[in-house]
Amino acid sequence: MREAGAELADVYARPNSGNCFTELRRRAGFELSSGHAAEDDSLLKTIGRLIHVDDHERLEAWRSILEMGPSDRISELQGRQHRLALMLFAVLGGRRQPIDEADQVLERVRGSPELCREISDLLEILADRIRTVSRPLNPAGEVPLASHATYTLAEIVAAHGLTDKRYALISPQGGVLWNKATQTDLLFVTLEKSDKDYSPTTRYADYPISPKLFHWESQNTASPDTQTGRRYLEQAKLGTNVTLFVRERKRDGQGQTLPYHCLGHARYRSHEAERPMKILWELDREMPGWLYQAGKVVAG
Repeated sequence: MREAGAELADVYARPNSGNCFTELRRRAGFELSSGHAAEDDSLLKTIGRLIHVDDHERLEAWRSILEMGPSDRISELQGRQHRLALMLFAVLGGRRQPIDEADQVLERVRGSPELCREISDLLEILADRIRTVSRPLNPAGEVPLASHATYTLAEIVAAHGLTDKRYALISPQGGVLWNKATQTDLLFVTLEKSDKDYSPTTRYADYPISPKLFHWESQNTASPDTQTGRRYLEQAKLGTNVTLFVRERKRDGQGQTLPYHCLGHARYRSHEAERPMKILWELDREMPGWLYQAGKVVAG
């Protein structure tokens, strides 16, 4: 893949169509190993979902997982390493599968030498391309997320180990998610809200005031006298946390869903109104300059 000289965005354009280096080789008539079965073609559609990864911890952990021996099991990993493995499982098509099927997905990847090699090469290239200075939110904790790193929604859910009754990763609704285990509110913001994707009642006014101050509107049901509202306003007293995730828009020019940029922990500063509540959050760390400028443009 290094010799091809093509841009990653070109090789992996429209990943849901199965575009990847292995597929390009197959179309060009190259022989693939007998290990590549038609049943694994669905994995072709997942490789392009990796190109947003921009922190060393994830990349190093995922390379180690791919190098695990045949008898090694993801289910036997503990703590932070297990969560990192679940994040890889989430990207490789496991969003709707029970997490106890993670080992089966890994076995499918290993069963295709070409796919396994391509993923390993891609992770190495991504590591070389990292320019973002990410910082773990809690280096000693179980949740392996870092400020200024980029994540899909499924990865964020997997990092927190949040599953439904089927033990599949849950699907957050309304741009908010409460993790009782870590006492953390996860807030998901799309700056540019299109008419196609957002109704007038969900087109909340979310935008940066400064590189460290962010204006955010809650769901329409939140008020200071609700349990959720009190968590926001009494954050310091209750000892709860808020982590803010932001993206410019929902989809890119090719219609692919965009990942979120983790802005890290946020602290309550002030608020006004209710249903929705208009809250001013103070970030522990300044927003990346390019994202701050994008937010200012959207805010007008």
